Amino acid sequence: MSTFLVFGHQNPDTDAIASSYGWAYLEREAFGRDAEAVILGEPNEETAFVLDYFGVKAPRVVTSAKEEGVSQVILTDHNEAQQSISDIKDVEVVAVIDHHRVANFETANPLYMRVEPVGSASSIVYRAFKENGVAVPKEIAGLLLSGLISDTLLLKSPTTHASDPQVAKELAELAGVDLETYGLEMLKAGTNLASKSADELIDIDAKTFELNGNKVRVAQVNTVDIKEVLTRQAELEAAMTKAMEENGYSDFVLMITDILESNSEILALGSHMDKVEKAFNFTLEDNHAFLPGAVSRKKQVVPQLTESFNA
Repeated sequence: MSTFLVFGHQNPDTDAIASSYGWAYLEREAFGRDAEAVILGEPNEETAFVLDYFGVKAPRVVTSAKEEGVSQVILTDHNEAQQSISDIKDVEVVAVIDHHRVANFETANPLYMRVEPVGSASSIVYRAFKENGVAVPKEIAGLLLSGLISDTLLLKSPTTHASDPQVAKELAELAGVDLETYGLEMLKAGTNLASKSADELIDIDAKTFELNGNKVRVAQVNTVDIKEVLTRQAELEAAMTKAMEENGYSDFVLMITDILESNSEILALGSHMDKVEKAFNFTLEDNHAFLPGAVSRKKQVVPQLTESFNA
């Protein structure tokens, strides 16, 4: 049984799984600690493509750290309690490797905390490999590259840090792939939405944020055809309403992102639509509005909502 569990956030995306897998390997190789990467949900289609491409078996899904017999955990790609494992408050967080805002987070003991404003948690993990003189296996290089591609939409997102293109170049060489060719193939693998139910669509990549006392659910789906997704608006709204009622969300914001054109449509329901409209300086018509140039939830949606809700 492992001493440490390493995991990303709920509804894990490619970066959450890649960064935890890579950091667990680094814990074992560089620090000699018995660490296992696990996940808090099944991989999405994009991540499944990545794991299959590089021949990596998906980490096992866990729902409780205590049930696994561990008392210490390491978080990657998140730090907010509501995004983490169900019993996060009952275990000791010994390290955090993240690239998001820090919120709703405190510990009883000192910890290793590395939070950097870069394009992905995978970027941080890769640099830690280099700093500790640990060679990156081909399959882990592939995972880390995929995490970076996913979170920056192939380095096109405004979340892309100045250091990320060089990181991507080095990882692509280590993984033995062409960055552009592989990156586009990977992103397209995650846009097959037709087979998914509305409940699945709004939960593919969703996080809950505490905004001035309100639980706001912000989800994102990637597509190559926004209009096609909006043909299912009635289904999506029904699923969003159901999720709000069952989980106590005050508002639900769905970001439908065109990965080719780098634009998004915002579909929103809830008690504070005036604050949503103010956040993006648009008017919702039939509960949705176009948000040009927006591809990043972290940088182009959540900060704006936070400011508006706190006003």
